[in-house]
Amino acid sequence: MIATVPQVEVFAGPGVEWDACVQTASAWTHFHRWGWKAVIEQVFGHECLYLAARDAEGHVAAVLPLVQVRSFLFGDYLVSMPFVNYGGPLGDDLAMRMLVRHAVRVARERRVDLLELRSRERLALDFPVSRRKITCVLDLTAGAGNGEAVWERLSSNVRRKVRHAQKDGVNVRFGLEQLDGFYEVFSRHMRDLGTPTLPRRFFEALAEQFPQDMWVGCAYNEGKPVAAGCGFQWAGELELTWVSALQEYHRGYANMLLYWAFIERAANQGLRVFNFGRCTPGGGTHRFKQQWGSRDVPLMWYQPVVGRRAATPSPHERTFAWGPVVWKRLPMAVANALGPAIVRLIP
Repeated sequence: MIATVPQVEVFAGPGVEWDACVQTASAWTHFHRWGWKAVIEQVFGHECLYLAARDAEGHVAAVLPLVQVRSFLFGDYLVSMPFVNYGGPLGDDLAMRMLVRHAVRVARERRVDLLELRSRERLALDFPVSRRKITCVLDLTAGAGNGEAVWERLSSNVRRKVRHAQKDGVNVRFGLEQLDGFYEVFSRHMRDLGTPTLPRRFFEALAEQFPQDMWVGCAYNEGKPVAAGCGFQWAGELELTWVSALQEYHRGYANMLLYWAFIERAANQGLRVFNFGRCTPGGGTHRFKQQWGSRDVPLMWYQPVVGRRAATPSPHERTFAWGPVVWKRLPMAVANALGPAIVRLIP
C-alpha cells in the first residue's frame, strides 16, 4: 500500500489545533506555540509563515514556524525562531521532511541569505548544522518539589556566594509586575555590552499572551533593581531566556542569588529541568553556568544551503565590529530609543 504524502499548507488556525500538534512532540518548546506568531507580528512587524503538514485524515502531523527578517544592512533571513533558541520542525518524520523541503523551496524563491531551523535535537535532515551555540541544563528530578535537596547538591562555593548576597540584604521578587525592574536592568546591561536592546513592548506583549507561563524575577539591593531574568515554563522545564545584572553589583553576587531564586522556585513547583539558556561553548557565560552543576546540550541549528550567509549576524564579525564600540558610549535614553529599531533586524 502506497503511503499518502502529507499535504503542506500555510496554517491559518485555529491555534488550538497547532498547539495540540506541538505538545504531542517530545522536543516541543514554548517557542513553538501559536501565540508567538501574534507577538512577533505585532511588535516587530515581521512576516510569519507558519507551515503545517496534514495527513490523509486531515490531521496536522507536523508544524514549522518560520519568520522572515528583512534588512538591507544585515541581510534577509528565514528563521525558526528568531530572537530565541528553538523553533525547528516538530511532528511525524515524513511530514517534517515535507515541511522542510517546502521551506527550502520558499527560501530559494524569496532569495533569502539564510534559512535557519533552530532545533534542540538531531533531526533526520541531510543539511549543514551549526553548533556554535549550546544550552546548559540542571536536572531537578531528584529535588523536584524540594528546593532544599537541590541546594545540598550545589558546590560549597556556589552556596557561599548566594549566602553573601543574602547577607548583604539583596532580595528577589517574582511576578509580571517585576517587568519594570527587569527592563531597567536588561536595557542597561545590553547597552553596557554594546548590544541594542529588545523593545519593552516585546516583553509586555509576551506577558499579555502567556501570563501563566512567563516568569519574571528581579533582585533588589536597597530598593534598586540590580539583576533580573525572564523566561518560560513548559512540559516540566523552565528556561531563563534573558538574564542581566549590573556590573557594579557583581562582587556582591546579586546575579548568583537571582539564579538560585529561579532554581529554587522551579524545584519547589515540581519542575524537572532548569534551563540556563544558550551560550557560546568555552566562554565566560558557559563557565558561569557550569559552576551550578549543569550539563551541556548542543543546539542543532540546521542551515540548508540557500543563500550567501553561513550564519545570522554577530557583533564579532569584522563588518559589524564597530557597532559595540559605538553603542557602549550612548546615553541610556538614546540607546533605548534606537535599540529596538535595530535589534528587530538581527534574528
